[in-house]
Amino acid sequence: MITHKDLQDKELALLIKRGEITLAGNRKLKIYGKFSCSSGKRMKKENRVFFKDEKESIANGFRPCKNCMK
Repeated sequence: MITHKDLQDKELALLIKRGEITLAGNRKLKIYGKFSCSSGKRMKKENRVFFKDEKESIANGFRPCKNCMK
């Protein structure tokens, strides 16, 4: 799990391009979803975390977003 506040914009773009992160989550609500999710786009930067895959997000105690991960 990588927190958004610890990354610079260029680092984040590189990790996404390489496929090292594929999902984003809200650390307070313990919900993860796709980057394109409208709910996720409204999230505060300090609450946003990133995951490589669903397996990692579930292992960290997160549940899927009901909007984008039906």
